[in-house]
Amino acid sequence: MQTKKTYTVQEATRKLEHYCAYQERCHKEVRQKLISMHMIPEAIDVIIVHLLEHNFLNEERFAKTFVRGKFRIKAWGRRRLSFELKKKDIGKVNLNQALAEIDNVEYIELFNTLAEKKANSITETNIYKKKKKLIDYLLYRGWETHLVYEKAKELFG
Repeated sequence: MQTKKTYTVQEATRKLEHYCAYQERCHKEVRQKLISMHMIPEAIDVIIVHLLEHNFLNEERFAKTFVRGKFRIKAWGRRRLSFELKKKDIGKVNLNQALAEIDNVEYIELFNTLAEKKANSITETNIYKKKKKLIDYLLYRGWETHLVYEKAKELFG
């Protein structure tokens, strides 16, 4: 028989401080972690307030870090970034501030580089299927529809 580990508020607070210091977290992730640690709602609220007061938890900082990372590393477009942040219950203000951090010139450059690299790697011989594969790939990554279709037209006519 396995007994579940229980934590005092102090132990859980220390554990969550480390959890938040290791990597930026959003409120939802922290709440989920505390629930998985079998903490009661009152303790969860106390710990979250502590993390906020001591700057371990900061939704604006999380949103900006998330956007920067996913944009640069995974080459996600604004639509995908926005969708993923909404899934994490990030507020509209923080979401818009984070997306505003992306430089438009850098955004278009990354889009063009990604589209051309993908277009060259598609081995499909049928031009329509090739075009569809490129469009699907870019839309899945969250790039705006008008950019995707213009680029597909430019590359494949």
